[in-house]
Amino acid sequence: MFSYSNRGASDDASGQQPATALDALRTVFGYDSFRGQQADIIDHVVRGGDALVLMPTGGGKSLCYQIPALVRDGVTVVVSPLIALMRDQVTALQELGVRAAFLNSSLGPAEAREVERAMVQGEIDLVYVAPERLVTPRFLDLLDRTRLALFALDEAHCVSQWGHDFRPEYLQLSILHERHPMVPRIALTATADVQTRAEIKDKLGLTDARVFLSSFDRPNITYRVVPKKSERQQMLAFLRENHPEDAGIIYCMSRNKVEEVAAWLNQQGREALPYHAGLPAEVREANQDRFIKSEGLVMVATVAFGMGIDKPNVRFVCHLDPPKSLEAYYQETGRAGRDGLPANAWMAYGMADVVMLRQMLEQSEAGDSHRRVERGKLEALLGFCETPDCRRQVLLNYFNETLPEPCGNCDTCLDPVETWDGTIAAQKALSAVYRTGQRYGAGHLIDVLVGNATEKVVQQNHDQLKTFAVGKDLTKVEWQSVYRQLVATGLLTVDLEYGGFRLTDAGVAVIKGQRVVKLRKDPVLERRRGVHDALRRHTARGGSVGGNGEGVSRSGARGALSAADDALWHALKDCRTALAKAQSVPPYVIFHDSTLLEMVAQRPRDHAAFAHLPGVGGRKLERYADAFLEVIRQHG
Repeated sequence: MFSYSNRGASDDASGQQPATALDALRTVFGYDSFRGQQADIIDHVVRGGDALVLMPTGGGKSLCYQIPALVRDGVTVVVSPLIALMRDQVTALQELGVRAAFLNSSLGPAEAREVERAMVQGEIDLVYVAPERLVTPRFLDLLDRTRLALFALDEAHCVSQWGHDFRPEYLQLSILHERHPMVPRIALTATADVQTRAEIKDKLGLTDARVFLSSFDRPNITYRVVPKKSERQQMLAFLRENHPEDAGIIYCMSRNKVEEVAAWLNQQGREALPYHAGLPAEVREANQDRFIKSEGLVMVATVAFGMGIDKPNVRFVCHLDPPKSLEAYYQETGRAGRDGLPANAWMAYGMADVVMLRQMLEQSEAGDSHRRVERGKLEALLGFCETPDCRRQVLLNYFNETLPEPCGNCDTCLDPVETWDGTIAAQKALSAVYRTGQRYGAGHLIDVLVGNATEKVVQQNHDQLKTFAVGKDLTKVEWQSVYRQLVATGLLTVDLEYGGFRLTDAGVAVIKGQRVVKLRKDPVLERRRGVHDALRRHTARGGSVGGNGEGVSRSGARGALSAADDALWHALKDCRTALAKAQSVPPYVIFHDSTLLEMVAQRPRDHAAFAHLPGVGGRKLERYADAFLEVIRQHG
């Protein structure tokens, strides 16, 4: 269950100088310097201060409590919402030689008692526990008998009732401070708008905590949103062009769609597994375990899959259905590229999605205040999908962060979108809605506009309307784009009785000529750019890639490798896979992709050179250097 580590920490629990934390970073984790605000956060927590840390996925949040756990005297209790996350993080820490354990329902009684005994005896540094267990009288009594160093509250956004991952048990975590007021607390999350941050501070009793707000920007992720045509074929073409052998996640709204898409991908020769809450627990666990331990597997899932996925080399996240909010989108796409290497966030989005999201909102039984909040979140998501401007600027602006210049690494930057004065087209489209009785969807309305006298159009006498055939200047596809944007921007709403469109007050203003409508032209062709092109653009702007978000690595990627280097890269991956299988751990626990790329770049020949690679601490140097050095020697 545990493994001993030379911690490099003194017995002084009153606080440590940053050099002690830096020594832990170097000797245990194998990195030479901290990144961003890590050093300030760690120093503050080591000295006993409370902290609220907002840092993007891949930014190195875990180190902000793991290093204080090695420096401060006592046991650090990490509150984590998912068993899979606990297991993966503890496995990775044990691989580094850190004394870590978890307490959850996967342990038998004897194993759980051993962890509890080790806590009381001070024989471990970190213990991960679910919030449900933490607030039980038995565990609270255990904490009373344990010398405590720190409480780390991971995924702190789960406390927010406005959020997409609300966990009611998080509301009880203020009891930790009530019972142990002298033990510092650090709450961490990658996703929190202004309202959610305020709720975290209030519900967890962190009103006096120092807030560390890092940039929400994930410059290594390329954001793409494409209009739906044939979504499966669009996605498959994207994967074949950009990610032929990479691991990734595909999100779908429904369980049936998850299973259908997974089966279809396997038929196309791409190994994929389904994941949703309707599958038996043992199937979900087995599929997740395969995904974590495999190199190129695709997981097709509902949002039941994701939070706590610690796999750093997920190279893409695709949405075949849009999420309900930008927070959810940011959280889900953030599971790509945790290692700092280039990744893609690709989403297909169409008229049916807009209608469905609007209907779900209007049918909600939530109170008026909650619905207003949800309406604002949906408007922000639709605005992101429809924007002709830099997507990264729109996304960051939602989190109250300003990006001064367009990013150059999203679809609207790479392939600028044209806009046009769509006022007249909007008036025609809205008039068709009004004159047909505000009860029809886009398909019927477009038939009226383009003059397609279908049986339904004739039966309803809609071929006799003034709007019949007034829209021949646009194609059906163009009218679909117009209607999608009118619904997205709130000029039309969805009628709950008939499922058709109804005018809003804003839409009426357009018909009366009181409002101008600006529309975007959907791109006709998708220009395909590989993930490695994105890295070259990123590094050309002075960016860097880092293992686990903590260290700094070279500018380069597999796409820029020579044939000889590419052969070495694959040989190193094979070596990593073999070692991982022998130990029944995920490959990334051995080394991240960024460390393997450094091996390709530097080609170390001895232990001394190998020790200077990012991500190589003392334990990994001892255990793995010989195996990887031999592979390097074999490749000249």
